[in-house]
Amino acid sequence: MPTLYSPYFKLSVLTLFLLQANSAFAVEFDPTATATLPSIKIEAMSELDPIKSYIDYNEANVTRNGLKKKDIPQTIDTIDVQKYKIYGANDLSVMLQGTPGVSTNYDMRGDGILVRGFNADTGDIYRDGIREGGQVRRSTSNVERVEILKGPASVLYGRSAGGGVINMVSKYANFQSKSTLGAYAGSWDQYGTVIDLNQVLSDHWAVRLSTEYSDAHSFRSGISNDQIMASPSVTYRNDDHTLTWTTQYTYDKLHRVPDRGPYAYTLPANTSFKLGYAQDGDSVDDTLQVIRTDVKYEFAPNWKFHWALSYRQAEQNFDHFYLGAYCANNTTLSNGETAATAANLRRCQGHIGQISQTYYWQQTTNNTATNSFDITGTFDTGAIQHQVMLGSDWTYEEREPRLANTNQNGSLIYGYVNPLTGERTSSRGTGPLRINQHNYNESTGLGIFLQDLIHVNDRFKVMLSGRYDYYQTSTTNKLLSDTHANYKRTIDGESFSPSIGLIYQPNDQHSIYASYGKSFAPFGGSSGINAISANQNLATFNAEPQYNTQYEIGIKSDWLNQRLNTQLSAYILTKNNIRYRPDAVQFPDLWNVAGKHKSRGIEFSMIGRLIDNVFIRGGYGYTDAKVKSDQENPANMNNRLALVSKHTGNLFLRYLPTEQLYLESGITYVGSFYNNIRNEYKVAGFNRIDAALGYSHQPWNLTVAMNNVTNKKYWRSADLPGNPRSVLVRVNYQF
Repeated sequence: MPTLYSPYFKLSVLTLFLLQANSAFAVEFDPTATATLPSIKIEAMSELDPIKSYIDYNEANVTRNGLKKKDIPQTIDTIDVQKYKIYGANDLSVMLQGTPGVSTNYDMRGDGILVRGFNADTGDIYRDGIREGGQVRRSTSNVERVEILKGPASVLYGRSAGGGVINMVSKYANFQSKSTLGAYAGSWDQYGTVIDLNQVLSDHWAVRLSTEYSDAHSFRSGISNDQIMASPSVTYRNDDHTLTWTTQYTYDKLHRVPDRGPYAYTLPANTSFKLGYAQDGDSVDDTLQVIRTDVKYEFAPNWKFHWALSYRQAEQNFDHFYLGAYCANNTTLSNGETAATAANLRRCQGHIGQISQTYYWQQTTNNTATNSFDITGTFDTGAIQHQVMLGSDWTYEEREPRLANTNQNGSLIYGYVNPLTGERTSSRGTGPLRINQHNYNESTGLGIFLQDLIHVNDRFKVMLSGRYDYYQTSTTNKLLSDTHANYKRTIDGESFSPSIGLIYQPNDQHSIYASYGKSFAPFGGSSGINAISANQNLATFNAEPQYNTQYEIGIKSDWLNQRLNTQLSAYILTKNNIRYRPDAVQFPDLWNVAGKHKSRGIEFSMIGRLIDNVFIRGGYGYTDAKVKSDQENPANMNNRLALVSKHTGNLFLRYLPTEQLYLESGITYVGSFYNNIRNEYKVAGFNRIDAALGYSHQPWNLTVAMNNVTNKKYWRSADLPGNPRSVLVRVNYQF
């Protein structure tokens, strides 16, 4: 097992000598003010302050309970978004690259994120504590920070894949933030503008408008995207500040020519990294609208009420060709698939030496309504203090996808790209499409939970938590429901999710913990809305949900007079009750348990100040995620889980020699991973070095950032290479 002394991390130390900086610089920076980090109130800092992304938060919104992170018996990572904006990162998955225990891949439809070996896309990404359901690519333009609560979190949020929960904390109207105007430009015709206006109208009211427009091409031919995001918000607080009410609307629209080429192993030798595979007319449109209202009220000393109501609408419509295989000859595709059928023979006929692509058209909508509340407070039973949280969540979701990949006569539509010349052709224009699938899915969930942090004495604490969930899902086949009444299926179920944590704090600097937690995923998946088919009789499918259990131990510490924070944890995480149908044709309502997957790992992270004006943040994660039993496909036993990097890490150093200049350098390491659970193809890992330089002269800030300094060639996923060397320049005006 690699350690922090491995060559990857020795190399990261050397990156201190590269010049790198952040796009943000404090308008007034006094190095002496950072002598003791706890004296800094990070929430009141400007997002352009050069040390903000190098100071840990005492609390995390993702825990819902307002407790200090040291009192939470699980690993929590917090990432400031502004730190990654200087390099042009907007995708959540790019920002999380190298985060210990987090694997990121390119996914045209979503974010492509796995936490501790298990997928987080389908149900474990949240915005301000509310689930970001639905298939959509999202902007992070109005996100201040990203929080990751690792391990099972069903006790707080209900259904989950079990690896962890990712929460995006929005920028919203408040009484401290400054306003910013900004612009940026960079390689491959990338440019954009940022307007973030926060205005205090009175002691009671504040308003904010956060917007960004971006337009970018790619180093890959024919690939581009443009995005616009606008998020107005208003906040009210009463005279004694016991009541805060925020209402926010977010509109996010992304239009792109998708980059979804064939797998690397299907390409012939000498194929250029820069070749894109989009056909003329290929497009994907993602539209996201969210409106939420959030009330926080301290109705008695040490007792608070929190209520949140949200409605979310997400659409993803695409019309494009994707993936494909190399036609090496008339009968065989280059990925080893024998073209035995007439359709596959026709697919390559006359196209030898070309990539044969698959076509798909989709229109889909996802609507989600959420009503959530919790009450937190403290009370004593004798000498024992309790910090309790009682809450409930109600969620209604609906999803309606329409899919097509054939013409009216049933003929499949193909596209072709010559990997050597770039020439491309397709049969898209041969007639109207036939809708092959049109389903309507509904899901309702209700959860009630209770959590109690028990202070046994000054050093020992126990956290007990439990949650009950009831859920119901129905699916209607809209193509057949008019003539076949039985093409609607409804199933329901319930689950109880417990957790327990033991916390020992021998002094104010260290917190040692051990915990057990359980999560559930109904119907064998964490999406909870489209996991069943309307074409099957699922009467016997309504069984115990798929679930995860985790055992974790760890220590959270402060060093160097509380200037440096570290986390070290080890865990064993098991996914149980994974189901399959032994004979889907003759016995469609018979389900068996296929087996289980297990993930074991160690994670370490650090953040803070090393010496005068030198700051550090980074970490390392070892994730051993494997198939432990598989009755459906016994050959998969002991295979590594798909898309999971065994090793992930990053290390960034920031140096502030003067009040007007700072430099940063860092390395991101992503280990190798397999493209599928059969472990047929291993995608090589990579080290990427980034660097930037920043200068500030009140009220202006300027940064020049370089991504992939060494111009390293690597694959971000099996079907998308990483960006070569690029430069981005940002200018900000703050007032």
